[in-house]
Amino acid sequence: MNDQAVWAPVDPLGEALHFLRMSGTFYCRSEFTAPWGLALPPMQHCLMFHVVTQGRCWLDMGDGTPLLLQQGDLALVPHGEGHDLLSEAGATAAPLFELPRECASERYEVIRHGGGGHATQLVCGAVRFDHPAAHRLMELLPNVIRIEASQLPHAEWIQSTLRFMAAEAQTLRPGGETVITRLADILVIQAIRVWIERDPRAQTGWLGALQDKQIGRAISLIHREPARAWTLASLAREVAMSRSAFAARFSELVGLPAMQYLARWRMHLALTQLKEHDAAIGDLASDLGYQSEAAFSRAFKRFIGVSPGAARRQVHSA
Repeated sequence: MNDQAVWAPVDPLGEALHFLRMSGTFYCRSEFTAPWGLALPPMQHCLMFHVVTQGRCWLDMGDGTPLLLQQGDLALVPHGEGHDLLSEAGATAAPLFELPRECASERYEVIRHGGGGHATQLVCGAVRFDHPAAHRLMELLPNVIRIEASQLPHAEWIQSTLRFMAAEAQTLRPGGETVITRLADILVIQAIRVWIERDPRAQTGWLGALQDKQIGRAISLIHREPARAWTLASLAREVAMSRSAFAARFSELVGLPAMQYLARWRMHLALTQLKEHDAAIGDLASDLGYQSEAAFSRAFKRFIGVSPGAARRQVHSA
């Protein structure tokens, strides 16, 4: 066994964050004057975010505890739940898609609404994540994350980013949409990093396992080489643990036995490939370490609930 290879530096949590590559559903610049309210509908499989670039507002998830967002604050709604943005408590919230909107591009809009009073401006968006690791991470996030400007590490850098985003949103010069979406990606990932560092819930379960020196490395190996003929013994050897100790610790931290986690990971990768790239089923079987298309199809149906062909048909019909 090569000890240098076993203990090569690895950052499983960083790798999971690397998979947060977002595909935009829509972005908009919102210009409001009090009193105003905006009702955002549920958006399945999307993360919604709001950056306050001027003024202040309330974010109401309907749970009786609205959150105040000040200039420079960032809020994430990771599970795409419907919610309201309000100038003040009790303000009437107009449904998003009933307001007149100026389409600056295919995926970028400007919304102007309100009664002419105090001004508030936001950059908002809804984004999707395509990679299974990103989906796994999103599942673990709370219903809403608020990051106050004063809480952000490197606050001046973040505020400079927000100012740059606000300036681009105001003029939307050629390439402005691309700049805004890339900056939004950075801010969303930064907000998730702050939550992971500060919330005790991020130290347990799958996220906690990623931060464990040995189990985190094993998860990283599965993510990097899903087609490898892994066994419980070979994974244990890679992280210098006995087979029994590794099996017990993996199940304790992750909540699944290691081999079941490997199988689920392979199937989620396969589902992503079917959705995004229309991959051939035989090629998927080979790429994910299965000896035959039939064995792959049986495993896929066991974990996903439908056959690979049915999953592809569902994507095409959608």
